[in-house]
Amino acid sequence: MRLDEQWTRIRSGAEPAEYAAAETLLGELISALREPAADDPECAARLGLRLGDLAARRFSGGDRAGALAAIEEGLRYAQQAAGHAPEYARWYARGLINQGVWLAWPLSDADRLPRYPLGAAAEHGPSAIERAAGERARDLTRAAVEVWGGLDREDPVNRRGLAQAEVFLADRLAELGLAEEAVAWAVDAEEGFRRMLLAGPGPEEAREAEEALDHIGRQLGLRLRFLSLDALVNLRARGLLPERLLPQAVVAARIGGAAEAVVADRLGLEAEQVRTMLDVTPWLAVWRFEVRGPDGLWEAQGDPWRGSAEVRNRTAEDVGTELVRSFRASPDHPGDSAYWRVLVWWHEEGDPSGARFRLLVGPGPRGGDPEATPS
Repeated sequence: MRLDEQWTRIRSGAEPAEYAAAETLLGELISALREPAADDPECAARLGLRLGDLAARRFSGGDRAGALAAIEEGLRYAQQAAGHAPEYARWYARGLINQGVWLAWPLSDADRLPRYPLGAAAEHGPSAIERAAGERARDLTRAAVEVWGGLDREDPVNRRGLAQAEVFLADRLAELGLAEEAVAWAVDAEEGFRRMLLAGPGPEEAREAEEALDHIGRQLGLRLRFLSLDALVNLRARGLLPERLLPQAVVAARIGGAAEAVVADRLGLEAEQVRTMLDVTPWLAVWRFEVRGPDGLWEAQGDPWRGSAEVRNRTAEDVGTELVRSFRASPDHPGDSAYWRVLVWWHEEGDPSGARFRLLVGPGPRGGDPEATPS
């Protein structure tokens, strides 16, 4: 315990130590805990915690494989101790979340946003190994949610832990392209953090809750871009589409081609509400024209055939059709003997299969008649 207390001070920054000295101390502590951990729940819990610290140090140093090996071992001890005390269960749940983050790392970009938000539907998806790791990360994070959910909900520490775990689960689901369920869990977590703020927490807890709400708000705004009208209707029916998200949900449905009356009917809104939301809420249409060269590769065209503009109350097909009309009439059009295509996204360029409007044009079967395939 003396070594553990010293490591705790070093870990918190209360006691300065060189990196190598801290590493040596952590190794000695882990070695000292191994034998008693077989029978002593506290030692098992602390060994799991310290192996988690070792994993974090390895991961921050770029050794992801070493980090995963250390956390895997640590979680075996943490699980062994979890049923003996709520604090040990909390350590176990946090370890599960960390393992999930490190497993899913290749599925996110530098901004920690999903690299493949369309999941299996994407043209350019993760490798089979990366996807399998992401699925395991999702399952581990779901297990962490269950651990937190099984603890006393009256304890503010447990309420905060559960809400945080739900945020991580939403992130893991989004990375696999499961946008509807990602939104559902994020909304549930958001409600948890709002309840925490209403309970009058201390300054540090309030700051954490507000930061979490900012993160959730940004993520929800992005995830709604990948939802169909059916998915939005499902969330609305489950009470998981908050009022503040309705304008963007309405815009999402309209971009996908749903008529105003259909949007109003299916989302349970007044027609005038829908019209107002569409008139005051712009969306950013981002487009790219590409012409296929003799080598079979697609070459992106320059301005104005690669650009963006804010539009209101228009479908992606409306925008795409107008762009196609202008392109056909321009000197940049390659002629009916060439293949070309246009892609229109909402907000930013991405995977071609994520374009809200796609059109492929090329020589037809009858002496050059063009064939067009909208999507």
